[in-house]
Amino acid sequence: MKVKIITEHGELQAEIDERKNPRTAKAVLAKLPIVGSANRWGGEIYFEIPVELGEENTQLEMEVGDIAYWPPGHALCIFFGRTPVSTSSKPRIYSPGNVIGHIISGNVEILKKVKDGEKISIEKA
Repeated sequence: MKVKIITEHGELQAEIDERKNPRTAKAVLAKLPIVGSANRWGGEIYFEIPVELGEENTQLEMEVGDIAYWPPGHALCIFFGRTPVSTSSKPRIYSPGNVIGHIISGNVEILKKVKDGEKISIEKA
């Protein structure tokens, strides 16, 4: 399903894909629209969402543009660059996360402008 990620600095189009982590993707889609308060962690923005699930086909290494659910923090994570625990040029999540989507259009560079506490929302496109 196509979704919009909306920040004070612009909008991105993304796709939530149920193939890899269907339980997680369905749970997140069921809660849309979601509005959160952004937290920055290097090249990652994360924010708490009203979903409480465990691990499902988790991974640590991410790609720029990936969207993942982070079970310990009940948070949605959007990756746009290296994080403090990256071991290569790729983003890396702090602890295993469930990838549920990817940004498909728009400039991920707008995410570099998002500051802690700014509003971020995800809604159906």
